[in-house]
Parts: sequence; structure tokens; C-alpha cells
Amino acid sequence: MTDERGLVVIVEDERAIADVARLYLGEAGFGVHLARDGDSGLADIRRLRPVAAVVDIGLPGIDGIELVRRLRRDDDWTPVLFSTARDAEVDRILGLELGGDDYLTKPASPRELVARVKALVRRSQVAAATDVLRAGEWEVDAARRTVRVGGRLVELTATEFDLLVQLMRRPGQVFSRAQLLAEVWGIADYSGTRTVDTHIAQVRAKMGSPDRIRTIRRVGYAVDA
Repeated sequence: MTDERGLVVIVEDERAIADVARLYLGEAGFGVHLARDGDSGLADIRRLRPVAAVVDIGLPGIDGIELVRRLRRDDDWTPVLFSTARDAEVDRILGLELGGDDYLTKPASPRELVARVKALVRRSQVAAATDVLRAGEWEVDAARRTVRVGGRLVELTATEFDLLVQLMRRPGQVFSRAQLLAEVWGIADYSGTRTVDTHIAQVRAKMGSPDRIRTIRRVGYAVDA
């Protein structure tokens, strides 16, 4: 199978699920490496430097959330798609807040899995190619994935960071919630607009200048230059 799109590490202990994911990602042009538990998955991601990782939350050894926590602690921002049988909202929020980039609940459509992975890779490549972005006292270095407000370092989750980059790449442009869902999360599901609002609120709180991200009633959001 070709690996023209780069390598994806799948950390999944259910063999049938892992084999289906490997098949579909391989057909989409990705190289695929499988790991069966959290400890080996963490080591493989660190060693292989994949373009993305698909990580089950309920793993033998360290679980998926702890795996990603350790990656982010070491400043490794490999895009991560969480996969889990749990569907509780607390798990969804916890996973993304700890540095996951997206979330799929089992059983998931293999085609949706491929679409989500493609979106993660595209977002990371766009961010890496973007120069330092500035809006007033805000400064975002997309390559280093750092955010500063008046020189003060601000810690954002991976998704919050990508959302801020998307807005700051075109200051003043109004992005609809549907546009942000498509560009940042890689999905076109209008039922997920509340996710956008939640993440915008989190970014505003952390940046400390909430008025710079304007809400355009019944439309979406924009960053003032």
C-alpha cells in the first residue's frame, strides 16, 4: 500500500477495528503502523513521528488520554483522533481538552475515519506553513504552536489553537459556524455548532481579551485586526 500521504499510527487493541482502519487508510494513500497497547503506542508515535495518530481511549497499559497527555507534556503535537466506545459528553470534553484534536465514537464509519484523518493532516500542514500571525497584542506562531498575549505565553489545547489560527489567518473575515466546523474539525454537521461556541468561549477566556473575537449574531465569528 502507498504511503504518499504520510504515516498514521493506529493505537487500538481490537484487532478487527484496527484491521479495517488500516485497510481504508491504506487505500486512501496513508502508510499505517499498528500498536496494540498504550505503552507501545506512545513509544511508536515518538519514534515514527507520524502525520497523525488514531488512539483508542480504552487501551491496555496506559489509556489513550494518558498517552496523549504525555505527548503534549513533551511538546509533541502530533494530530490525534480519539476513538472510543464511550459516548459520555464528559469523556468527549476531557479528551479534547487534554490535547486530542478530534473524536469518533465506535462503531464509526471507516469512510468518516478517513475523512477526519485527512482533515487533521490538512490542518496541521496549513498551520505549519503559516507565518507568525498578529492581531493587536495577540501573536500566534503556527510552526512552533505558541500563543502570546502581550508577551505572555498562553496555553491552548490543539483544537483551540487550530480554531484561533483559522480566524487569525483572515482578520476581519466572518466565519460561519459551519465553515469553522468544516475547516477546523473536518466535519459538515450543523448539529455540532454548539461545539464551536464552546471552544470560542474557552479561547476568549484564556486570551483575556474577549472582545477581539466578535460574535456576529446568527452568523458566526471574526477576529478584529
